[in-house]
Amino acid sequence: MSLDNTPEQSQLGRESTYADHYDASLLFPIPRSTQREAIGIAGHALPFFGADLWTAFELSWLNPRGKPQLVIAHFTIPCETPNIVESKSFKLYLNSFNGTVFTDVEAVRERLKADLSEAVWRGSDRSASIGVRLVAPGEFDRQPVHELEGLDLDRLDIECTQYQPTPELLSSDATQAPVTETLTSRLLKSNCLVTGQPDWGSVQIRYSGPAIDQAGLLAYIVSFRNHNEFHEPCAERMFTDIWRRCQPTKLAVYARYTRRGGLDINPFRTSWPQPLPANTRTARQ
Repeated sequence: MSLDNTPEQSQLGRESTYADHYDASLLFPIPRSTQREAIGIAGHALPFFGADLWTAFELSWLNPRGKPQLVIAHFTIPCETPNIVESKSFKLYLNSFNGTVFTDVEAVRERLKADLSEAVWRGSDRSASIGVRLVAPGEFDRQPVHELEGLDLDRLDIECTQYQPTPELLSSDATQAPVTETLTSRLLKSNCLVTGQPDWGSVQIRYSGPAIDQAGLLAYIVSFRNHNEFHEPCAERMFTDIWRRCQPTKLAVYARYTRRGGLDINPFRTSWPQPLPANTRTARQ
């Protein structure tokens, strides 16, 4: 059974009442399939592995004595799930914890894990748990801030004329010896699919294979600037375009978007099984 929710049916762009008592019904899952089909990905056989790494900086609840508690929350949502959770609904759901009593932090973690796992697998005959890690205030000072590692593409002085995704800008040189490189840019910008609000991000591209033309790759990243799409399919579009046009033997695309409403979303897609990156925020996040 498929899920028929569309982005236009969500709370995006609408005036919302912020519930302060727990309400799992606020979560609004949206099928990944529609936007994947738009870039030529169909069915369960994905051309990549990976996950969406979310961080929530605004999560609080009450202990049995009515005293507010708070944490930073990290969520790991596998890219194999049939749904994403629309980010405003995620925020509304997290805010619904504000006036709710939980016995302890483990009860909060288990509630989050159960609700979000159900939402991202809703409408599917498969199911699995997502990852939830809660960071207590005593650990806040040990939370690192680190920029994405790699050669900075933004150093290049290029002319940019395309502001919608233009895969034709991508090329590689198969006549030279293959290389292994890690390239980064802070110039990623796209827009919310529904509201058109700007989404700012950084991206890291790791690959092995024919050397990718760096100027063309940077121009391609910039070409997302006026593109309306959610974070997750933006990363998948990048992966798919680079994979098809540059033909690397290995490829990983990792995008870290700045937070909105206390949430950041960081999709990671890779052509080979490997550990997920540490969910470490950049300075702009």
